[in-house]
Order: sequence, then structure tokens, then C-alpha cells
Amino acid sequence: MNASGDSIDQLCINTIRTLSVDMVQQANSGHPGLPLGAASMAYVLWTRFLKFNPQNPNWPDRDRFILSAGHGSALQYALLHLTGYDLSIEEIKRFRQWESKTPGHPEYGMTPGVEATTGPLGQGFAMGIGMAIAERFLASDFNKLGFPIVDHHIYSIVSDGDMMEGVSSEAASLAGHLKLGKIIYLYDDNRISIEGSTDLAFTENVGARFQAYGWHVTRVSDGNNLEAIQAAIEEAQHETSRPSLVIVRTHIGYGSPKQDSASAHGEPLGEEALKATKDRLEWPSDKRFYIPKEALTHFQKCVERGQDLEKQWDTQMNDYSRKFPEEAERFLRQVRGDLPENWDSEVPVFKPEDKPEATRVSSGKVLNAIAKKVPNIIGGSADLSPSTKTIISGDGAQAPDQSSGRNIHFGVREFGMGAIVNGMALHGGVIPYGATFFIFSDYMRPAIRLSAIMGVHSIYVFTHDSVAVGEDGPTHQPVEHLASLRAMPNLCLIRPADANETAEAWRIAMRSKGPVALVLTRQGLPILDRKKFASAALLERGAYVLSDSQKDPSLIMIASGSEVNLALKAQDTLLKEHNIATRVVSMPSWDLFEKQPREYIDQVLLPQIQARLAVEAGSSLGWEKWVGSRGKVISIDKFGASAPGSVVLSHYGFNVENVVEKALELVQKPF
Repeated sequence: MNASGDSIDQLCINTIRTLSVDMVQQANSGHPGLPLGAASMAYVLWTRFLKFNPQNPNWPDRDRFILSAGHGSALQYALLHLTGYDLSIEEIKRFRQWESKTPGHPEYGMTPGVEATTGPLGQGFAMGIGMAIAERFLASDFNKLGFPIVDHHIYSIVSDGDMMEGVSSEAASLAGHLKLGKIIYLYDDNRISIEGSTDLAFTENVGARFQAYGWHVTRVSDGNNLEAIQAAIEEAQHETSRPSLVIVRTHIGYGSPKQDSASAHGEPLGEEALKATKDRLEWPSDKRFYIPKEALTHFQKCVERGQDLEKQWDTQMNDYSRKFPEEAERFLRQVRGDLPENWDSEVPVFKPEDKPEATRVSSGKVLNAIAKKVPNIIGGSADLSPSTKTIISGDGAQAPDQSSGRNIHFGVREFGMGAIVNGMALHGGVIPYGATFFIFSDYMRPAIRLSAIMGVHSIYVFTHDSVAVGEDGPTHQPVEHLASLRAMPNLCLIRPADANETAEAWRIAMRSKGPVALVLTRQGLPILDRKKFASAALLERGAYVLSDSQKDPSLIMIASGSEVNLALKAQDTLLKEHNIATRVVSMPSWDLFEKQPREYIDQVLLPQIQARLAVEAGSSLGWEKWVGSRGKVISIDKFGASAPGSVVLSHYGFNVENVVEKALELVQKPF
């Protein structure tokens, strides 16, 4: 094939299309419709606008591209291969196969050039908003006159399904409010979903909705009109005070016999339809994974262009380093994800003579101490910061005209907040956190799960952690949430027992490479005397012997959070009134404890002691792992009730009398 001028563009676009459908056909699984329909706008974006260096996918000032419509992953893999990323044709041929770099949906950390794990619709859209907040924050911190070292856009291809999901609405609303002008999203308006035409359930005016959000909206009536797409993106780039949505009218399954039908969405074309598609595209139908030399040569220009762009940035960065050495060192440290020296030197040590303090209050003090030393910690709450104690004092807030503040008012948008925090973590250069009541982790769960899959450094602060919330009643009292989040792989959940354990929990959260959830109390807890009890620094091991008996124990009591103090009181009563020696184990984090050597686990939970009692104001699910088949759990396996928190706890058995009674039953029964 020979191509020049406009024909080279068409040749390249059809290369993307046919590579994509060949992937799906060979795997006998996947989504050919989006790549066929969206190839033209993706081509224009990647070859005429997107700032990236395939030889260094982690270049800090690259543009970020998110395929929020992750089911169209074949499109992204085709682009990554063609533009010079380390994604071989062999991996393209292994689409959706075991341990390939081309999984069914894009996965962060698996495929070079994939910026975010997508597929759960709406979350890619929202994570891009987080990336834009991080870009703007870093630019305000580091850019100097003549030195725009942080200056890039966040692009995404979003689908009808993304637009239907509530999380995208939450994030879009906040993005419009904050006037995030570096966001440019291309909406693949093909008007088809799995069940058929979007008219079945989705007839709103999307453009009008986004204009109401405060977005700049343009339309391209023909998704194959390259010049119109280019003009729309250029217009969006010039619109710096609003995020931009480019609505591109496309045809799902373009060029195939299944064009504009639901069957084009999520199943291979089939051999007959594949041949017909290639015939219509004037493509050799007898060849699979065919890449014309002219097309590959054209795509490979992206490599040289990307290297030149990064070299220009490197030159600028070198000049910046000479003129602003301290800022340059800090910028590079933050991009690497390193913490500054002595970052935790001002974290308070809490004294037992201090009055009882809710761990949410202790957390706020620790957060502010850390913030004094770590300038890139940034976050906020879903309209609950006065209660979650997550305001960084003396610092401003992110606002339409203020990009340097470290406080983010997410509004009542828990799911959006979680996804935005993930996007900030993915962007890099910042350490983000988001806070709400523990009960509302339900609203955030899909974002928490995605952070765990990606292994990103998101910090979630959950307060009001049990039925001790009290008068607000069962709608606001978490019961099953500890068990639910503990079941999630790769999430480190920590429920500290007092102020000093809370400080240690924050140390773990700051050093972590993956997501961490801090689960904190509303009610005050005594500050444990660490001269009498074991050091809170042992929290890093997940569980530790907090208080041991002077003789061999007959019973092991295990507790987390607010119930640890209750266990200590019961230990004292058991010894004084019943002469029963008891070991109390504080277990703030199952996740961390499970990672310890078996020798340490057995030192804490003596295997020979089968009389074990767990005490936790939450579901009993999972506790059998630690108490064994003969142990007991004082837990809550039903919903809460509206009354003062102390009353609710007592009625549910969280009082010394009941703990002692259950302990005696264990010790007195034969094993």
C-alpha cells in the first residue's frame, strides 16, 4: 500500500481498527465496536496533540490519557504498540490471555502507557479529575515565570455508559466548579449500549448538562472528520478556565455489518463479518495483525517527537535546578514519592494523663503535624471535615481561583471523592487523602477496590466507626463494614486503639505504597500508659501483646479500636475477682498481622491457648481465623439502634460484665 497526504491518515486509522478487531477475534472475546467507531478521534489525539514519550512512559510532564471506556482496551493497546511503547506484537496477539500485557480492560502497572485501571464505567472519568487537581496544585507550587515545568493536559475517551454512571456526574460537577481547564474529554457519542439504543434509558441532553456544570462543550457531527476533531481539541486547549467536553458523533462498529447495533459492543465480529469489515475498509482480509510499513513509519514519528519534547523539558528542568535548586530537589523528590527527611518529627506523643480523646481528634492533630513537614499532602472530606477532623489548619482550600490550597471540599460526593483521590495518587507528586464517616465507605467501595487493584497510595480516613455513633441510629452506624473491607485484597485497614496507635497508623499510611484505610472513633478513648503497656510502635506488626499476665495466661483476649480499653478493664476484673490470668492483644490491622512471620504470630497468639475471646463492635465474620473453632466473639451481627452511644454499646454486650461472663465461660469449659 502506498499512502500520502490524507490517505496516510486513513491508512493509520484503519490500522488501528483492524488491529483491534483482530485482537478481539483471536481472543474470541472483547469489544470491537468502540475501537472501530472511535479510532479516528483517538488517532487525531495521539498523533497531533498528546504529549508523551514512549521511551519513558513515566516522564513527569507527559499528558495523561485515560480510556475511561475501558471495554475498548484493544484501541489503546493498538495505539501503544503502534506509537512505540514497549508492547510487542506478540503481546497484541495475546489479548485477554493469561499473564499477557493486554488484559481485557486496561490495568495500571501491567501495560506501559496505561495511566489508570478502567472498565468500571465512570471511574476513569473521575480519576482524570483527580489528575487535573494534582497537575494544577503542583503547577501552582513549582512553576516560575519562564519555567512551566508542570504543564500538561488530562485527556480521556468517555462513553455513553460513563455518562450514565453517577460517579462521573459527581466528578464533573466538582471539575466545573473548580474550573479545571486542563481537562479535555472526548465523548464517544455512539448512542448504543449493551441492551440496544441509549434511547431506552438515556435521552437527556448531555451537552446541556455539562454546560450547566460549568464545562466548555463543543460538538463534532462526524466522528471521521479529522479536521473537525482537531479544531475542537484546539478550541478546548485554548479554553483554560473551564474543563472541556468534545461530543463526537460516532458509529459503533464502524465499517462492519454490525455497525450501529448492540451486537457490535461486546462480542467478536465473527469470521464472516470480520472479512466484510476489512473489505469495506479496503484491507487485506486474508491477513491478521497486518501493519502497513507506511502506517508504522508514520506512527513511529511519535517516538522522535516524544524524545524531543522530553529533551526540551529536561533542558528547562536543568535551568530550573540551577536557578531554584531547593524547589527542584523537592519537586523531584515528590515525583519519586519519597518523604522528606524527619517528616514525622513533629508527630505528637500523647500522654496518659491527658483527657480521653476520640481517635478522629488525635488523627487531626497528627495530620496537621505531618502537613507541616510534608508540603504535598493534600485532601479533604465529603462535606464532613469538621467531624472527620481532616482540615489542614492555616492552609487554603482548592477553589476556582485558588489552586495552591491543600484542603479540598469534595462536597457530598463520596464515590467521586474516592475516585478523585485515586486519580491524584496515580498522577504522582502528591499524597492524597479523602475522609467521610465509616458508614459511607459503602458509597466509596468501588473506588476503594480500584485503588487496591492498582496498588496506589490513596489514604482513606473513616471516622464514626461503630454503633457508638449513637443517636443517629442504624443508618449511620457501621456494622459489617470492617469485615467487608478486610475481605478486600491489598487494602491495609487500621483501627487504632488510642491516640498513640493513631499516630503510628498515620506513619504506616504515609510510608505505604498502596491504599490505607484509617478507621477512627467518634467517642473519646483513654490514652494508654505506654510505661505500663507495650509500645504503640508495635502497631506496624498489625497485632501485638498489649498487656500480659505475670503468669502463663489461661485466656487470650483480642480487640481492636475502642474495644481494646474494654478488654483491659475485663482483664483487670478477671485477675482481681477470679484469679484468671489473661493476655490482651491489640489487633489494629489484620492485614499487617497476616504478613508477619509465623513465629511472631504464634508468639502473640499462643497456639496452646485455645480459650480466646475477640471483642469488636462489628460483624463477627472472619474472627474465627484468630479465635479458632473453640473461641468466642463478642460482636454485632445485626443493625444498630438510635440511643446515646454508650447505651447502645452496653445493650449490645460491650460492657465489662458481659466480657467477663463470656471469658469465664471459655476458661471453665473443657478443651
